[in-house]
Amino acid sequence: MAQTEINEGHRSGFVAVAGRPNVGKSTLINAFLGQTIAAVSPRPQTTRRRQLGILTLPTAQVIFVDTPGIHKSRHKLDDQMNAQAIKSIRDADLLLVIFDLNRPPNENDKRVAERVLSLSSTFPILAVLNKIDLVPPDEILDRQATFSALLPSVDMYAISSTRGDNREQLLQRIVDLLPFGPRYFPDTEVTDTYERDIAASFIRAACLNLLHDEVPHCIAVRMDEYKERGEHGAYIAATLFVERDSQKGIVIGKGGAILREIGIQARKEIETMSGRKVYLELKVKVLPGWRNDLKAIKRLGLGTIRH
Repeated sequence: MAQTEINEGHRSGFVAVAGRPNVGKSTLINAFLGQTIAAVSPRPQTTRRRQLGILTLPTAQVIFVDTPGIHKSRHKLDDQMNAQAIKSIRDADLLLVIFDLNRPPNENDKRVAERVLSLSSTFPILAVLNKIDLVPPDEILDRQATFSALLPSVDMYAISSTRGDNREQLLQRIVDLLPFGPRYFPDTEVTDTYERDIAASFIRAACLNLLHDEVPHCIAVRMDEYKERGEHGAYIAATLFVERDSQKGIVIGKGGAILREIGIQARKEIETMSGRKVYLELKVKVLPGWRNDLKAIKRLGLGTIRH
């Protein structure tokens, strides 16, 4: 990784962002960066693998590590996702544990807190109570107390990732807690993830937005082609894998309507991210039971931690 000359007193480090699914981890990182590098959706488990968000400031470089939500495993894919999250926590210089202040702690929140407390941490921990904008002001203190009980003696920040409440104060505290060190990435770099992999996450997020029940969680996206076409933009071809024939029919929809809408929604996000026109071609195939097939999980790029 490239290092640049810096002034004395510069801070840098890796900040693992952990929590149960759908508490706003990716949304917070996107907000800090001022641009979308991590796909988000209203559905849990949008993030399936680790991704860096690199924020370079005049006096610090904050390397956020977006992690899959920690949750109860139901199959081998869940095991892999939880393992990625735990490894990212262990490798961090600082840990942000995100909770949803708009909802009382559930079993996954408790599972996150137990995992955090079980790790032999030599790094500072901050608890972030997100979505304060959705909570009546007279209920905030009582709700904070319920989360304080999960992680006693941990500093807590009630924020809104989207509206911005207390977000800058949290960022300043993060910087203050990082160790002194060099910049690990060039000033212009905002993520270590390839554009084609970000595009795949946008396609899957579109599936989560448009499909219901368990179907979108059975989908994996494989990027088949990602070609530049000069002034014509980029050509992208991807395959959506599902586990059963019935799911394939749901994803395609009557006359291909659902698949077309997935493509339209994903294409808009990819074009916004890449700054150029995109032609996106999608197809659907069945890969029976892939979430419990470790070889299939690894072939789809979901079974290894990328550095």
